[in-house]
Amino acid sequence: MYDYVIVGAGSAGSVLAARLTEDPSVRVCLVEAGPVDSEPNIHVPAAFGRLFRTRLDWDLDTHEEPHLDRRRVYLPRGRVLGGTSSINTMVYIRGNRLDFDSWGQPGWSYDELLPYFKRSEDNERGASAYHGVGGPLSVADGRSRNPMSAAFVEAAAEAGHQVNDDFNAGSQDGFGFFQVNQRNGRRESCATAFLHPVLDRPNLTVETNVQVLRILIEDGRAVGVVGRRLDDEVVLRAEREVVLSAGAYHSPHLLMLSGVGPAALLSALGIPVVLDAPMVGQNLQDHALVPLVYTHPHPISLLTAGDPANLKLFMEEGRGMLTSNGPESGGFARTSDDLPAPDVEYLGAPVMFADSGLGTPTHHSFSYGPSMLTPRSRGWVMLASDDPTAKPKIRHNYFAEEEDMRAAIVATRMGTEIARQKALAPYTEGMHEPPASESDADLRAYIRQYAHSIYHPAGTCAMGSVVDADLRLSGVDGLRVVDASVMPTLVRGNPNAAVIAIAEKAADLIKGVTPLPAAADALVS
Repeated sequence: MYDYVIVGAGSAGSVLAARLTEDPSVRVCLVEAGPVDSEPNIHVPAAFGRLFRTRLDWDLDTHEEPHLDRRRVYLPRGRVLGGTSSINTMVYIRGNRLDFDSWGQPGWSYDELLPYFKRSEDNERGASAYHGVGGPLSVADGRSRNPMSAAFVEAAAEAGHQVNDDFNAGSQDGFGFFQVNQRNGRRESCATAFLHPVLDRPNLTVETNVQVLRILIEDGRAVGVVGRRLDDEVVLRAEREVVLSAGAYHSPHLLMLSGVGPAALLSALGIPVVLDAPMVGQNLQDHALVPLVYTHPHPISLLTAGDPANLKLFMEEGRGMLTSNGPESGGFARTSDDLPAPDVEYLGAPVMFADSGLGTPTHHSFSYGPSMLTPRSRGWVMLASDDPTAKPKIRHNYFAEEEDMRAAIVATRMGTEIARQKALAPYTEGMHEPPASESDADLRAYIRQYAHSIYHPAGTCAMGSVVDADLRLSGVDGLRVVDASVMPTLVRGNPNAAVIAIAEKAADLIKGVTPLPAAADALVS
């Protein structure tokens, strides 16, 4: 018996476990379907792609996407302590002020969330109006600084974009180097930042290799979870609350398996309906990326990262190619002058990143492309079966809305314009699988054939439709959801930092303490 059972030891779950157990009288059980994060490749930043489709990855994919030539799109998700923060590209981007303000949820404006961003942060640049020091999460400048990454920023400036040295400060617009979640050149996942330092707390129990199958709901209240470790059933009971932090795919999946979701679907699968909640699993959003992969003969790509000299530099100094997070540099832009904020993020990586990251690099390359930040298209997560071990059925409906395609065509053309600039010319000699031309029709066909997820799902248990502003599930007592699924709309940028801030605030909500005072005069536009 515990006070709180947290399902999922990813970014949100790790933060919650650390913050809730600060009170020694509170007993917390954190449940993770995967193993501990002892695999060496987790901690070598440049090796993140080697974790895809391993035992540390849920290895999901979409149902056939009707607007992407009926392709299935690969969706990696971490199945290990730290969750996807143990397999992602470590980019630290919070999002835009407009993202949080537009949610329209009390307590969740940008000014009210900024103190929670800062509380988590230990930024090596020091404290400022926008950044914190002394928090658990290391935020650092990248230590790879590949010449191609620098050339990308210079080429963007030649193409008319401004240079930006901090995307999380006064303005998002412009190009520069990303800050990353690394400490001394190694990955700083939410497990290493928040969880590892507190594993010896007697009031914290971490159960790994336990896949939760359903939530126990008795008389309208969540009282625990049922899971399985190998062939053994595991029952964990919660006196106060069950907290779902299983992510934008698995949190709604678990709710539906527990009888909370669209009644017609649950009944058709023979699952007793506890609560008819038609919006569970709806409102699914993601950032689609249009890949632009350029080849060249210069031996400076991550193909050489494993050379003895690079390995020595990494092991002895925590520097060099093996510290590369992939997208070292990039930037934010607008596909139309009348937009209130950027709608495109470019992510530039000194490697051949093809086939959704599943392709084997065969040439020295520089890869980048527009990640579409404000999709209008919405998808869904559904049950495919009443068997709780069956993977969820997912459709993102990428580019279902014509305006999303229009913006992607403009953004792709902006990307190819950067490739033509003098600074990047040495690294854009050829193009891997190029579009037939830059006409609207050919770019549309190229996007339909090659666009893929950049792994940022959100929105499937959104505030205002599934949970309230305190993240409580409307209609079931003792049950909250704390992860990217509660975002009404996806943030402009890599969402891990926002998930951490959501969990920091959720910890205070659960504790019942006074929220941190809102920031004043801090603008990200």
